[in-house]
Amino acid sequence: MTILEIKDLQQSYSAVAPVLCGISLKVEQGEFVGIIGLSGSGKSTLLRCINRLVDATAGSISVPNGLFDSASDGKSIDILKLNGTDLRHVRRKIGMIFQQFNIIKRLSVIENVLSGGLGYQPAAKSTLRIFSREEQRRALINLKRVGLLEHAYKRADELSGGEQQRVAIARTLMQQPAIILADEPVSSLDPKLSRVVLEILKRVCREDGITALVSLHTLELTREYADRVVGLKDGQILFDGPTCELTDSIVDAIYQRGD
Repeated sequence: MTILEIKDLQQSYSAVAPVLCGISLKVEQGEFVGIIGLSGSGKSTLLRCINRLVDATAGSISVPNGLFDSASDGKSIDILKLNGTDLRHVRRKIGMIFQQFNIIKRLSVIENVLSGGLGYQPAAKSTLRIFSREEQRRALINLKRVGLLEHAYKRADELSGGEQQRVAIARTLMQQPAIILADEPVSSLDPKLSRVVLEILKRVCREDGITALVSLHTLELTREYADRVVGLKDGQILFDGPTCELTDSIVDAIYQRGD
């Protein structure tokens, strides 16, 4: 099933400096897609357009309406046209993992994880950070899934960088996401910790049938973990295919800098 379809997506901050120049692609449910390209090629902007952290200039980003409405009629909705409650409902099904973890270090690990479910709470409960026993149970289960159950009641700033990123994964799982977007989630980690985090991310996505689009900073990690690769250059797709078809000549074209 196609869970995400992007058509002619364009984004620019000025008329003379387009960031995305007509991106089109389909992503199937359960795919683990690696996104590669030089800095400035549009990787982060593409991910941020999908969940509307950045507004696209033109194009469409469609998801099945069943992504947020159990009474799906099989039709698609354009995320770019949503506002208010509808946009909030779709966003809670699209998890985002950032390079710098984005956890609240003064809070406990479990409090950080519980915050991932706030999108399902009424505004009053969200403000007061009131969590039910069931939510706390789910938070502990998700911490166990990322190997951090024994650290649940520590302050988040007591953990290493790799552990903090695993907290971010557990927090995202609290959203019960259909799609996870990860923007260079391991670029600040050493190679060993990078593999630990990516192994966990890919495993939980496979177990839950979650689709992942992951921007990665090294080809080695991309080839090791991605099922499919999308290569961007100057805001356009230069390659889109199975990882096994990513040849050295294609890589050279993606990373060749213009004069």
